[in-house]
Amino acid sequence: MSDSFNITDMSALFKDTYGPLSENVYNSANVVLGRVKKTYTFTGKQKLIAIPQSFQGGVSSGSLPDTNHALASDAVIVSKKVYAKVEIDRESLKASSDDKGAWVKGMKWVVQKGVESWNRNMSRILFNDLPNGAVAVGLGATNVAGNGTTGTPYLVALAADTKEADIEEQDFWNYDAETTNLEVVAYNPATRVVSLVGTSAGLATLTGSGPVPNNKYFYMQKSAANDPESLIGVISASSGSLYSVPVTRKWQGGRNADAAGAGITTDMLNEDILEIERKSGKTPEMIVTSYTQYRKILNQLEDKKQYTIDPRAKNLKGIVSFKGVEYMSSSGPIPIFPERFVRADTVTYLNSDSIEILHRPDFGWFDDDGTVFLRTSGDSYEARYGGYLQVYMIPNFNGRRYGLAT
Repeated sequence: MSDSFNITDMSALFKDTYGPLSENVYNSANVVLGRVKKTYTFTGKQKLIAIPQSFQGGVSSGSLPDTNHALASDAVIVSKKVYAKVEIDRESLKASSDDKGAWVKGMKWVVQKGVESWNRNMSRILFNDLPNGAVAVGLGATNVAGNGTTGTPYLVALAADTKEADIEEQDFWNYDAETTNLEVVAYNPATRVVSLVGTSAGLATLTGSGPVPNNKYFYMQKSAANDPESLIGVISASSGSLYSVPVTRKWQGGRNADAAGAGITTDMLNEDILEIERKSGKTPEMIVTSYTQYRKILNQLEDKKQYTIDPRAKNLKGIVSFKGVEYMSSSGPIPIFPERFVRADTVTYLNSDSIEILHRPDFGWFDDDGTVFLRTSGDSYEARYGGYLQVYMIPNFNGRRYGLAT
């Protein structure tokens, strides 16, 4: 009796071998993902979280006081869809099924890179500070060149503070309100010029006659206004609402200060940390910075103690950890970690106990029909990773300093 290497066997192997790997990658993509709370029981249309915003009753001296009711609001958590999808040609799968045929096994490679890509996109989302989850914005100078073809891609100059980490070759973007895809084929960090191949009515109009304005944005494909909440967005909100709760002094980032071009100093770190503690009663437990500010902080710290921090999940301790240095604040040591998705002029102060990623059940590889890899209409298989989640942050316990000298 003979038996071929079939999709059922492959799916079973995938789940047994790579399930834990996917979890480890999700918890080690960056220190914030590794440290924040994660739950997987978010069911129902939405989730309500009670937010107390004042004390109850009344106080006085000499005579009994009049009383007043406490203020409270419900934070409304609505899930967002965050996906990654991978596809592998069946012949390539067979040709790379052993070490003799390829340097890497096709299935393992596709699976690993798919999870890594989902995680880097989640990191981008967490530290995004552009409207509606945009990836990049136009410089407002330097005319668009090219015609979007493979040989002559659109050449677009991006804003001076564009984060290199947000831009990856092979990503598909949408321009402004358009739904047509533009593939990122090259990026020059020195000139901040991105090369795009695809169709765009807006870029075609600007070619040779004008730049992409600095109020026109590029988005990850299909993602405009669809990303979960970003940590930076919650911290920096000064009006409107957060999770359907009006932004007030009792429901606002503990610190959101503009350095106005000043260099980072230990006095500035102390000021920010103490301000968050004064407003919220809690000291941040992590300082997460850009690599630029991390270097400047290291140059000022005399005692560069190494600090190792484990992920929150107990089953991952000893498997995943992060190394940084300590900053000795008035409340004790706080670890400092660099993060490539933090803007170059920014330092963030985070309290992981106040941050939670709420997932709907069965987050991970989609296998509701009994298999992970699904046959496509052609001669290939595809697999889908991700799910439905929302990032929830109590703003008061967190903060940032931006506009620092770079």
